Amino acid sequence: MTKVYISGKFYEKQDAKISVFDHGLLYGDGVFEGIRIYNGKVFKLKEHVDRLYESAKGILLEIPVSREAMTEAIQRTVQTNDRKEGYIRALVTRGSGSLGLDPRRTTDPQIIIIVEEISLYPRELYEQGMEVISVGTIRNHPSALNPRIKSLNYLNNIMAKMEAIRAGCLEAVMMNHKGEVAEGSGDNIFAVKNGSLKTPSLDSGILEGVTRNLVIQLARDEGGQVAETALTRHDLYIADEVFLTGTACEIMPVVKVDARTIGTGKPGAMTKRLREAFTKLTHT
Repeated sequence: MTKVYISGKFYEKQDAKISVFDHGLLYGDGVFEGIRIYNGKVFKLKEHVDRLYESAKGILLEIPVSREAMTEAIQRTVQTNDRKEGYIRALVTRGSGSLGLDPRRTTDPQIIIIVEEISLYPRELYEQGMEVISVGTIRNHPSALNPRIKSLNYLNNIMAKMEAIRAGCLEAVMMNHKGEVAEGSGDNIFAVKNGSLKTPSLDSGILEGVTRNLVIQLARDEGGQVAETALTRHDLYIADEVFLTGTACEIMPVVKVDARTIGTGKPGAMTKRLREAFTKLTHT
């Protein structure tokens, strides 16, 4: 039975509740992180906790515990649920307030940690590759809500996901305000051309993904060229390989973009090498 951590206490899943007046619920006012567990170890925990606190700072939300206490709470929740493999959702809300936007009227920010299983995509897609489609819903403008803030308000991403699903795909490719490739609804995106790896830069208006950063490092460790740069749809169409990265999806090959077959129509060599290196790193 899943036990959920809420602000220092554990509750059975069916009893895990917060106030309906919490601004996290009313306005999506809060931040979160998704983290993986491999072989009983929380993967890249420091990086995720650091990003959680950076996101909170970005929205002027003061998390009521230290980073060390948050780290300990996450580890304790994993141990309490006796998880060797799985997914962690750690989130912080603004707290309970009034039916109004004024955050000064909120009190008692809530820290919630959930540990569960996750299966974002069917296992066979990791061997066969996925088809994606670019959508009309653009990524939030960085001057409105910076995508590097991992906030509880995910409606932008959800609307893009809905477009993809209606088109018969499981994932979307979102453009930024300049019409350049940004990212998926929940993943970063990479393209391979002539042996070089390219991915949208942070100033393209994307989330700085923990898995994205790891894949860049893995590619560089094997001597590969990596460019963080602006990409267009055309860059994806003519790529030799395309893949997605994320904590939940890990490394997912893409074999079609907007009905254009990518490369040979099968997961490419670099994608496979990076997946193997990632798996070795997470399961040893």
